[in-house]
Order: sequence, then structure tokens, then C-alpha cells
Amino acid sequence: MNDGAAIACLADQLGYPTSIRQSELRLGPVLRSPEHAVFVACRDGEVIGWVHVFTAQRLETDPFAEIGGFVVAESHRRHGIGRQLVAAAEKWARERGVAALRVRSRLNRGDAHRFYEQLGFARYKEQRVFAKPLKNTD
Repeated sequence: MNDGAAIACLADQLGYPTSIRQSELRLGPVLRSPEHAVFVACRDGEVIGWVHVFTAQRLETDPFAEIGGFVVAESHRRHGIGRQLVAAAEKWARERGVAALRVRSRLNRGDAHRFYEQLGFARYKEQRVFAKPLKNTD
């Protein structure tokens, strides 16, 4: 399975239906950017987990790293793979000199919240995320 297909398959498990083509189109720019990294976990040649981490610059805060996406295949959860992927993201962030790693998690993902808390993450804030589709004006 290629990386695009594996990422798409796992994104589906995360609740974000993604075609292989969409995955491939998104993956290219991320991999080319020094401000982003993707780490994968493999077993027997199969991608069983991935984490996407990036640095963020904001006017109101010091730079930080954020986990943009993170998933371990349902069949491989609770075996330390997630901890290893987050550790890789933390190491990458430290190497870039940022002082904090953030992650966003849907309110209904209680298991994920407990996982992050066990890794030393603390609830930072609650917010609502708004999106507005932008129409092409060409």
C-alpha cells in the first residue's frame, strides 16, 4: 500500500473520509515544507499509524508545535504505537526550539483525551471552530 492510500485508510478510521487522490494531493506540500513533518508506524510493511506535526506562528503567542492529525489503526491500539508517534512529534518540535506541543481533539473523544492526559498534556482551552467555504472568484 502506498503512503497516500495508507493515510487515506487511517483518516477514514479517524472520521475523516478521504480519497487516495485527496490524500496524495495533501501529502506532497506537507512533506516539502520544513515547518511540517509526518511520522509513520509500520508493521510487516503496512502503515498502522501516523502523526502530522507542524510549527505555528501566532501574533499573540510564542511559536508552538501542533499535532494536525494523529491516528493508529483500530487493530493496533493500546500497544504503545501512539506513544511512540507522539514522542517523535515531541522530539521534532524540541529540535525546532518551540516550547509547547498542542493537539486539538473533538469533545466526544474521551479515550483520546485520557490518552493525551496520560502523556502529560493538560487542557489548555475550549473553543469552537468555525469554517466558511470560499468560492473561487476566477
